[in-house]
Amino acid sequence: MIFFKLLKESFLFANDALRQNKLRTFLSLLGVTIGIFTIISVFSAVDTLRNNLQKSVNKLGSNSIYIQKWPWGGGGDDFPWWKYMQRPDPKIREFEELQKRSQTALAISYEINIDNRIVKYKSNTVDGAQIDATTQDHDKTWNFDFEDGRYFTGLESRAGTPVTVIGHDIAQNLFPDGGAVGKQLKIMGRYVTVIGVFKKEGNDILGITDDKEILLPLNFAKNVVDVQSSNYQPNIIVRGKEGIKDVEVESELRGIMRSIRRLRPGEEDSFALNKTSVISNQLDVVFGVLHTVGLIVGAFSILVGGFGIANIMFVSVKERTNIIGIQKSLGAKSYFILLQFLIEAVFLCLMGGVVGLGLVYGGTFLIKAAFDVQVILDIKNILIGIGTSLTIGVISGIIPAYFAARMDPVEAIRSN
Repeated sequence: MIFFKLLKESFLFANDALRQNKLRTFLSLLGVTIGIFTIISVFSAVDTLRNNLQKSVNKLGSNSIYIQKWPWGGGGDDFPWWKYMQRPDPKIREFEELQKRSQTALAISYEINIDNRIVKYKSNTVDGAQIDATTQDHDKTWNFDFEDGRYFTGLESRAGTPVTVIGHDIAQNLFPDGGAVGKQLKIMGRYVTVIGVFKKEGNDILGITDDKEILLPLNFAKNVVDVQSSNYQPNIIVRGKEGIKDVEVESELRGIMRSIRRLRPGEEDSFALNKTSVISNQLDVVFGVLHTVGLIVGAFSILVGGFGIANIMFVSVKERTNIIGIQKSLGAKSYFILLQFLIEAVFLCLMGGVVGLGLVYGGTFLIKAAFDVQVILDIKNILIGIGTSLTIGVISGIIPAYFAARMDPVEAIRSN
């Protein structure tokens, strides 16, 4: 009962301080509000960006390995681009050998990016359609879903049947009334029949999307282009079997590729084995730095807010010195006085924290409405905001509360 009475009186004192000194309280709380807003905004922005990037990376296949000419993650001053440029592109013969020899692969596909084209159907046009060609196992090495229709059959893939699977945007713009499956498109001078439509994915940060893709069987594309030309960025994608670690799959692929290309022991690889884990690890480093920067910036704002709260509490102690003396002369214990001012400081900081969180929460709706981006504000960030507010309240209020608790009641009553 004493605790609840103390809590009630502390809230009443805090309420009186807020009502009697509105401008001073507002300016002091502003620091805490800005600090909490900064920390939680940065954390939420970083988490949102990280989540969207990770979704893009996951489209590449979390356990897929890409056999390519160029390694991922380069581009710095020490990047030996001249060396990689001399490497040969992956060939169909190598793809076929990998299919025969690999014991750890669940699926292997050979894929090329042909071109960006303008595609027409009657009076409807799509600009920038990405035309790709692949072998049968593309549906196992890449992550995607269907809105309508199906993927190539094994027979269609081997025979090079003139069929295609198109992206959602292609289907929506060329066939606004629906019914894309079964229609024929003229692509690179050849008519192909639409057998499937990818489910809409939307734009992502890395630009990885099937919405504007036109996917053809590789054996059909052979009749139109040189599928092994470096102009089409050929690559081989391998997805390992369930339960087999990426390291084991990568080790086997390296051995097979070195054998196929007849590389001597000690000779450098003439190919790159790229994994999505490389991108994920780089993302962890980058976003770890961003988290630290956001924490430092927010900490300075919180520090300013903490000094403001401490200033309010010292002023509050000064203004209520007579009351403190009367309370102590009537038998109030020192811990009662200390907790009274400490709870008031925590209450003020929590108010600033709640306002800061409210601003972040409101901002998520504005960003969603303006840019159609879902901002992540998870419980972890909310707890960080509340916990930081409590900590600042205790730190800012403990010293003024200690001074108030140590006052001599006679001197306190006699003060003006």
